[in-house]
Amino acid sequence: MPKENKKRGRREEQKKRKREHLDDESAHKKRKKSVEQAGYTPLNEEAQQDEAFDGVTRPGEMPFYGMLDEEEQEYFKRADEMLELNQFNDPEERSLFLDNVYREADGKELKIANSQSCSRLMERLILLSTPTQLKGLFQKFNGHFLYLVQHRFASHCCEALFIHTAPIVTREIVAPMEGQTPSDPNEVVVSMENLFLYAINELEGYLGYLMTDKFASHALRVLLVVLAGLPLTRSNTRSLLQSKKKEKVGVAGVEKSSELSLEKRTVPEAFTNALEKVINDSVSGLDTTYLRALALHPTGNPTLQLLLQLELSQFGKQRAKDENSIIHRLLPDDPIVEGTESASFINGLVYSPIGSRLLETVIEFAPGKMFKALYREFFKERMGSLARNEIAGYVAAKILERLSKEDLEEATLLIVEQMPGLVERNRTAIIKTLIERCAIRGVDTAPIAAQLELGDGGANGFEISRLLKLGEASSNDGRKSLSDTKAHQSNPDKAHGSLLAQAMLTVPGPLSNLIFESFARLGTPLSLNAAKDPTASRALQAALTSPNASIIFRRKIIQQFYGHIAEMALDPSASHVIDSIWDGTHGLAFIRERIAEELTETEASLRESFVGRAVWRNWKMDLYKRRRGDWVKQSRTNAGNEGFQSFPESNYGEMEREKNRHLTAIELARQKHAAAKAKREKELGKGKGKGKAAMTE
Repeated sequence: MPKENKKRGRREEQKKRKREHLDDESAHKKRKKSVEQAGYTPLNEEAQQDEAFDGVTRPGEMPFYGMLDEEEQEYFKRADEMLELNQFNDPEERSLFLDNVYREADGKELKIANSQSCSRLMERLILLSTPTQLKGLFQKFNGHFLYLVQHRFASHCCEALFIHTAPIVTREIVAPMEGQTPSDPNEVVVSMENLFLYAINELEGYLGYLMTDKFASHALRVLLVVLAGLPLTRSNTRSLLQSKKKEKVGVAGVEKSSELSLEKRTVPEAFTNALEKVINDSVSGLDTTYLRALALHPTGNPTLQLLLQLELSQFGKQRAKDENSIIHRLLPDDPIVEGTESASFINGLVYSPIGSRLLETVIEFAPGKMFKALYREFFKERMGSLARNEIAGYVAAKILERLSKEDLEEATLLIVEQMPGLVERNRTAIIKTLIERCAIRGVDTAPIAAQLELGDGGANGFEISRLLKLGEASSNDGRKSLSDTKAHQSNPDKAHGSLLAQAMLTVPGPLSNLIFESFARLGTPLSLNAAKDPTASRALQAALTSPNASIIFRRKIIQQFYGHIAEMALDPSASHVIDSIWDGTHGLAFIRERIAEELTETEASLRESFVGRAVWRNWKMDLYKRRRGDWVKQSRTNAGNEGFQSFPESNYGEMEREKNRHLTAIELARQKHAAAKAKREKELGKGKGKGKAAMTE
């Protein structure tokens, strides 16, 4: 019995400990959940995420800036909604509203930036603020950037602040601040350049850690782009700066001025020096092993790409010879041949979904001598197999962009052998790049055309419907459903096929003829399907407006749409095809007028539709209805009088114009031609009469 009591006592004690353990675990989960809702990631969890980067200096514990009370949250939420809708009577009213919001947010800027519900308000404030307001906000953030850039919500505010204050630095170079006196005597006058330099100094010492931080790495990349003066909204830069999941915060009806944001900006010399220091500090103390591990890190890889790009593009290709440069640390062997560690590293990157992007950057920006050595050693004999692989195909495309004509001819032969397999697997991106490079270098594209015809061919030859996937995701009754539209937009194979067709149309000869002949054979149902498809219609538009298209092709393809012009004009995608027909009817005035007649018959329905009104306006149909003769003259002027005969104008009076304005274009042209012919015969008769009189005398 005593043993049973002891056993029972041990069981009770175990149950008690288990309950206490579960209570502690649930309390820990609650604390973790509350911290995550506030946007913070505990430092000890970050340390466990990646044990390979333990040697990097980490910031201290994340400070807590407090939370907004319920009344403040309610006010700022309403302010955010009002700014998003932007339903102010005039800009002055909105400016007064912004001043009130700034006054209410004074001293609470860090709380708002860290708030899940109100951080969007901060981004919209940055979007609409004046340079003075942006400077004041930047000063409030100074001293806290190290922690703000690591925060889940505040990091987005930092990105927006860096992007929208970058043009102010350039403006201050043109118009310095010397002699300017602030309206507030307590306000500290400081240049935007110095504010950026203060922020960089604050991050100094922690750059190696921030490169791999889930949130800070994005803000760090934006800061690097600002220091380099690179375009802020260029597509290839944006892919390095922002995640695809990034929420777009904007204001209805307001577009931020694109001044100095779409082109390379002038930056002060201090920015260039700071950029060089940031690049050096980011990799200082990091050995080759760490950098190569960073190349395969999902967050660190894009930052390493940008650092490598800036190092070679901003400070010259000779930087690669420096032993402390990033590219030299990644590839230290000289020469780089099979059997070295650098060779193993390159071969490992080729087929890596993450590492291949860094290899693309190396290929694009490496000095010419290094690229040629890498190409001969690793890629020259493998271009066919690289093009066949889903991941390595993008590396092969980058290689094609740097090859000389002789090397490109050899690579073309290797890739052409794989063309049927590439077409079957929808690897059209590498084919598109190959065609574009062959056109630029003057390489014969006939072998490519032959293989494409073999891969996408049918009983009658090349079939554009297979390349554009016209039979996929379409309704049986020809009507487009919501699911069909989503399928069109989310199918990358259709988009790549359309891009390949557009690239083929730019090359005169066999490649473009494949597209023209196939479109002409489609028939009305498939042609309408192509016109209404959001991706295929772009290829059809390119075919209609291509300078390589003949008048015979244009007549054939446009005649397939007779009787369906109004239907196409009301479709969001096909309406663009109708606009392209205007450019595709050079020398075909009677076809242009035939289409205008069909549009006139359905004027009411066109005016009720947004896309229909656009087609009506682009075709100048109001002028066509009121003064048809002027419409014909303007259509000829807009077409540049290319491809068809221009008739001499008769000196018609106003009454004659009014009488003839309802005549068709062909009848009017015939009358002008007859009048000119009669005038010439009359003058010729007078000349003969004078000659006979002279002979008689």
